[in-house]
Amino acid sequence: MAFVAGSSMSMTSFSCSFKQNQAPTKISSLNSVSLSINGKCFPSLRLRPVTHRFRISCAAKPETVDKVCEIVRKQLALPAETAVTGDSKFTTLGADSLDTVEIVMGLEEEFGISVEEESAQNIATVQDAADLIDKLIEKKA
Repeated sequence: MAFVAGSSMSMTSFSCSFKQNQAPTKISSLNSVSLSINGKCFPSLRLRPVTHRFRISCAAKPETVDKVCEIVRKQLALPAETAVTGDSKFTTLGADSLDTVEIVMGLEEEFGISVEEESAQNIATVQDAADLIDKLIEKKA
């Protein structure tokens, strides 16, 4: 098993433990992974029973999240007192599907990226959008 870290990720230590279902010699019985990165422990990650894969994804830069919050606030014409954070769901903020399309278009224009339709359909929160933006910017570089 190999781990590939992006150029923007920095780690000083990494440990990983694997738990197997029944037969300890079969990698196909792997069903959860526990991670410890830089001394911080993360809860077990469950693997999908069908694919037996997992991904490690890093959260977007705080400045990206802040910029996405600004764009969402502007696109939805939200009052200044409305809290918009990384956890904010577009639907909770009052966005319908057309609003979400307009938000994605605003993000594409602001960050100079192109979001595939399939990826755009998976964006439900500000954090989802920010994570995708950082990923696309890194890929573009």
